[in-house]
Amino acid sequence: MPMRTLLLMVVSLAFLYLLFTVGAPFLLALVAAIFLEPLTVLMMKKTRMNRLAASTISSTLFTVILLGLLGLIGMKLVSELGSFFEKLPDFLTSANTYLRDLIEQAQKYSSNGAAPVPDQLESWMSSLTEALKNMSTKISTVLFGYASGIPDFFIFFIVFLVAVYLFTLSLPMMKSSFLSLFEDKSRLQVEEVLTSLRKSVFGFLRAQLLLSVITYVLSFIGLLVIGTGYPLAIALVIVVVDILPVLGVGSALVPWAVYQMAIGDLYTGVGLFLLFLVITVVRRIVEPKILGDAVGIGALSALISLYVGYELVGVIGVFLGPIVVIVFMAMRKAGLFDFKIKFQ
Repeated sequence: MPMRTLLLMVVSLAFLYLLFTVGAPFLLALVAAIFLEPLTVLMMKKTRMNRLAASTISSTLFTVILLGLLGLIGMKLVSELGSFFEKLPDFLTSANTYLRDLIEQAQKYSSNGAAPVPDQLESWMSSLTEALKNMSTKISTVLFGYASGIPDFFIFFIVFLVAVYLFTLSLPMMKSSFLSLFEDKSRLQVEEVLTSLRKSVFGFLRAQLLLSVITYVLSFIGLLVIGTGYPLAIALVIVVVDILPVLGVGSALVPWAVYQMAIGDLYTGVGLFLLFLVITVVRRIVEPKILGDAVGIGALSALISLYVGYELVGVIGVFLGPIVVIVFMAMRKAGLFDFKIKFQ
């Protein structure tokens, strides 16, 4: 591989990493602008308005819909989470009482001539009880940490919205400026890469959104049937955990199911196990088809890129890994990386 090509790949990877970290609001704004481009062009053709007016209207519609959805979801989540944390001390007290009852029953069983209760078991029970007492304080600390990040999120969101307006207005000029960096004979190849990249990236985002929606709907319906309470908030937590590689839905549902069965609530425990199995089976059936059709890469390639990206750069790598694979495949398809391994 020529040194120039290798250097270009290294610079491109570094640029993508920066784009997914400090440049995240601008990357999201660019994606939103590309998503809004068909609507902007349609309004320009149908109403004969100029670019400024059409881009302003499309960006405003996007902003209003986004703020409306965030407001509705936010109010519902705050309501459910507030109710949940109000009942959390009672829940921890009940768990503490249950553990104490187990210890007392074991001691009574021992006093009736059975084998004595091991000191390690009693010590473990006491430690677990103390951990339950401290859980409420730790959760409050975590929530305070998230609350302290609200100003940063507000700045991020404002920058994102302003960038959406600017990118929507100047998208054609940005594309022309970018293509002007290449020679005439390479410009067609670059345009082909951009077209393939746009289809693949948006296909990947649509696939992830569709899979998350499927997981959310199944979780929401399952929690409603089981009757656990707070289905909207808990289903959202399950989706967030499911997005992360390695963890998956089981990291949220299986420990919960084991705990419910341990305290004697077999209905809820079995229901959560069945919900985990249903979500897993449905995801395994539809995920390869959705990713393969939408992104154009195989399910195995998508899985490897997700895991490697996550291991290298954390949560950002969940999105960065597949995009790197998509970019590489698009460039090879366009003939930019047309090299073969040759043995002498």
